Amino acid sequence: MFSLPEEFSAATKSHFEAQLAMITALTNKAFESVEKIVDLNMNVVKASLEESTVAAKQLMAVKDPQEFMALSSQQAQPGAEKAMAYGRHLASIASATQAEFTKAAEAQIAETNRKVVALVEEVSKNAPAGSEQMVAMMKSALGNANAGYEQLTKTTKQAVEALEGNLNNAVAQMTQAAEKTTGRAKK
Repeated sequence: MFSLPEEFSAATKSHFEAQLAMITALTNKAFESVEKIVDLNMNVVKASLEESTVAAKQLMAVKDPQEFMALSSQQAQPGAEKAMAYGRHLASIASATQAEFTKAAEAQIAETNRKVVALVEEVSKNAPAGSEQMVAMMKSALGNANAGYEQLTKTTKQAVEALEGNLNNAVAQMTQAAEKTTGRAKK
């Protein structure tokens, strides 16, 4: 015999456990990303401190203004390149994290959807006579929710692609500007 409250109770418990597992997985991914960003920043700060010390010593040893300007220009190019590399690395971490979040969310939503469909099918099999319209409404609502999720996923992926495209464009423009600056400094 089919017991609707027991089925919904088991489904609710299963859904709660799955949500807890997803939150745990996403939290772990977030901490991994923060750890990568902290490591990146620590390495950048350490390298910058060492390079700044060397650059300052070189600039203090300069005797005339032309040599000072030439040395300053030479030091600007590696700084711009390092800033662009930092931006690319940071974008890579963010992109990988976003991909992991999307993957985890999609897997969770697919599993939840599968369980809900199975529950609706079970309910429809054991539903009392005359409840066909209610079951049809549940199936329709489920179909609409799935369509909305698919549209949200598509829109999110398009937004991420646009963001990555804009970031790549900005990096290319910064690279061109740095190359022009270096070209002027060498003349």
